[in-house]
Amino acid sequence: MRKKLLFMVPIGILAITLFTFIGGQIVMRLWNVLLPELFGWPPVTFWQALGLLVLCRILFGGHGFSRRAASGARTEARERIRQRMRERFGFEQTTPPSGTSSMG
Repeated sequence: MRKKLLFMVPIGILAITLFTFIGGQIVMRLWNVLLPELFGWPPVTFWQALGLLVLCRILFGGHGFSRRAASGARTEARERIRQRMRERFGFEQTTPPSGTSSMG
């Protein structure tokens, strides 16, 4: 078990480094090919591209949580916000009682 771990740790570090390098290169090349010509923005270096990749991951990507857990937390947060809006602005929940139709 210990030998397997000693073999897997360097491979894992190498894989993470390679994945990071490839991701940074892809972002840098896409940026430098598209954005200077389309919008006149300056080209970026590898490290700037890597920073953009990390920033996008923070803003738009996951944070290591499963999608199911994150979506449940978002649903709960939305419901709390809706409840606060109802309380603050005096809206009442307008759900028709069960068994009746809202069409009249």
